Amino acid sequence: MGRRRTVHKKLPAHMHRKGNSYYFVQMVDGRRSWVPLGNDLAIARLKWAELTNIGDAEVEDITFAVAVARYRRDALPAKAAKTQEEYDRALDRLLAVFGKMPLDLIIPQYVRKYLDERKAKVAGNREKAVLSTVFNHAREWGYTKAANPCAGVKGNTETGRLRYIEDQELLAVLDHACRPLRDAMEIAYYTGQRPSDVLKLKRTDIREGTLFFRQKKTGTALRFAIDGPLFDVLLRITTDPIQIPAGAVRSLYLIQNEEGQQLGYRALNYRFNKACKAAGIPDFQFRDIRGKAGTDTEDVTGLGHAQRLLGHKNRKMTEHYIKERLGYRVAPTPKLLIKQKKRA
Repeated sequence: MGRRRTVHKKLPAHMHRKGNSYYFVQMVDGRRSWVPLGNDLAIARLKWAELTNIGDAEVEDITFAVAVARYRRDALPAKAAKTQEEYDRALDRLLAVFGKMPLDLIIPQYVRKYLDERKAKVAGNREKAVLSTVFNHAREWGYTKAANPCAGVKGNTETGRLRYIEDQELLAVLDHACRPLRDAMEIAYYTGQRPSDVLKLKRTDIREGTLFFRQKKTGTALRFAIDGPLFDVLLRITTDPIQIPAGAVRSLYLIQNEEGQQLGYRALNYRFNKACKAAGIPDFQFRDIRGKAGTDTEDVTGLGHAQRLLGHKNRKMTEHYIKERLGYRVAPTPKLLIKQKKRA
């Protein structure tokens, strides 16, 4: 039995990291052989899976861990980087519970118990979805004929975020925002887009009087007319850019840090949380700006415009997204029931 890992515990068996590179380590003629797998973890996993002959395993020996290893090799690399990171976390948690179990023995009762015992209820729902995805792939690969154990198992109850940001709250945070954060917040509000989509905008996305978005989550393409407040923001960004050190190379990204490079997602959150704390509004999340943009747009120009702004595929989704935050605007009952006394 090999020694228990003390570092890089998430790597599969026989894969080791040395410096920035990954290796497949095995004993050959009594000596350790280090087979290089490269410095890209996704590619390293592919090579590792080939060396361990995952595809040749006997069906009756297929455990959930084997299915996960092939999923990480064949399916996970095709997803976006952030999605890969989220799935990796979910897979690690699932492996700790189901890893050694043969696929045929994973039944709905075990999935229900997993959800009930998971303290983070929303995360548990996401992990159930990942479990279901891996199981469906395992069925396609011929690893099991069993039904998907997640089918019919109801997820934990989720309550969507209902926070509506008032105008004065948004303005207060903007007053404490650094220049990169202010640029990002204003574009996010005037376009109603997610922070990840705002951060990836480049100067080349300004085309023929419009600002072009392709939403990362849905693939929806949107073109925003550059006029009004959005025009003012883009004019400031493009004609009065952030000052960067002499000799530094400025990137094409619209939202830049003080080095002229793309502002990262974590850096955005750090700066945003710092500004919220300084403004005395700790329960404000950057994603709330998108909810406020949709709600404010619907209040002025109607639900159809709000739906197009947010890139939702159907009206019902937009209606739920907006009305849960601020409620319907309704008129009082028009019938006069009690006559008002005339004032003297």
